[in-house]
Amino acid sequence: MMAGLLLTIVIALFVAMLFLNVYFRVKVFASYKKLVQNRVEFNASHVFNREKMRKEVFVRYPQMQSEIETFVRHLRFSIRMATVLIALITLFGAILMYFR
Repeated sequence: MMAGLLLTIVIALFVAMLFLNVYFRVKVFASYKKLVQNRVEFNASHVFNREKMRKEVFVRYPQMQSEIETFVRHLRFSIRMATVLIALITLFGAILMYFR
């Protein structure tokens, strides 16, 4: 009984992770497409460091600031959600292994 519930939870979390991956991939790629069309360039260090982004990228592309912020926000949220879901899947998978 408990194993069935845990298995259902793990499957539901996996499906949620797949759905979020597709949803945010569409959002991130839509934002990314706008940035590529306008030749906006920055790297991963800018994505994870707001101060560096503000000083180096927003100065070069002030007209694209809202698109850059949207892209970075979607990317960060996607990474956060994937991390949480992977941790939950691992946790419930470990518990499931214990009860089997």
